[in-house]
Amino acid sequence: MEPFLTLTSQTVVLENENIDTDQIIPARFLTTTSREGLGAQAFYDWRYNADGSPKPGAQLNNVDTSTHQVLVAGRNFGCGSSREHAPWALTDFGFRVVISSEIADIFRSNSLKNGLLPIVIDAEAHQWLMENPGSNVTVDLESQTVRFGNHECRFKVEPFARRCLLDGVDQLGFLQSKQSDIEAFEAAHA
Repeated sequence: MEPFLTLTSQTVVLENENIDTDQIIPARFLTTTSREGLGAQAFYDWRYNADGSPKPGAQLNNVDTSTHQVLVAGRNFGCGSSREHAPWALTDFGFRVVISSEIADIFRSNSLKNGLLPIVIDAEAHQWLMENPGSNVTVDLESQTVRFGNHECRFKVEPFARRCLLDGVDQLGFLQSKQSDIEAFEAAHA
């Protein structure tokens, strides 16, 4: 996982509300324990026909994630079942940030553990982003701000999750980075 400090990117807007984890990554693709390759199945039923051919005009089939790493979605994003595959699919697709006016709690937690930054902003700023797809957005995790247009919004990230994102490690990686401290403690308390 790469450290997340600041990101400037254009947005991809999905206007739908209540986008659930089964829409993000359909259950039939949950047969893997690996994160790699899930981006190809992200929003699969929105992007492909039953025979696997691309749906004409499917917005997500034309996204260049080298320039569009911020997903702006309608209210209640990530609702539904608690599958870690959903943030895995989004990050493998190329997104680093999801912005909405409301993000489901379990999805938010899974995202933070897996390198995807979920940001909740106020309804007015969210509406501006929804109405201006492709806008340039700058996300600063250190200051917990997101800037776009004439807006600057503050957002909150739980301190431990924020530290892990800033350092580019997951929870296990954080523990492994403390190996010498753990060994010293164990030796002192043997």
